[in-house]
Amino acid sequence: MTHPLVTRLTEEFGFPAFDDRVAFDAWRDRPGVQVAFVPGDAARNLETPDVAVILPELHMTFQRAFVVCVVGDGIERELRNETGVLKTPSLIFFRDGICLGGIARVRDWDDYMARIPRFLAARPAAEAPAVPTPAA
Repeated sequence: MTHPLVTRLTEEFGFPAFDDRVAFDAWRDRPGVQVAFVPGDAARNLETPDVAVILPELHMTFQRAFVVCVVGDGIERELRNETGVLKTPSLIFFRDGICLGGIARVRDWDDYMARIPRFLAARPAAEAPAVPTPAA
């Protein structure tokens, strides 16, 4: 069962929710930075509502520099395994469809303020310039 504060993200803030992998992949693969909120089981994980409250504040603080979605139960496990961000709740960052990493569990505000700018500035490994190798 979804927690009311997670539901609020879609109903009040208009963040899309995805239980379908094809729809999620289409959303994730758009240009720019995307953040997928993986809530986990809110009944067992007491941090889920906290992150659901913090996320819109982060979105506003960073002047909507990223788009947000809520990941549903139908694709959560597959996405966690694929990205290596296994703990929930988590925020998984993508740029142009490529995973940049994630922030698992609830964190201090200062931790978000330190880590999110690095994700926003990061270039996916697939885009990073090649490092020249010295001639033998």
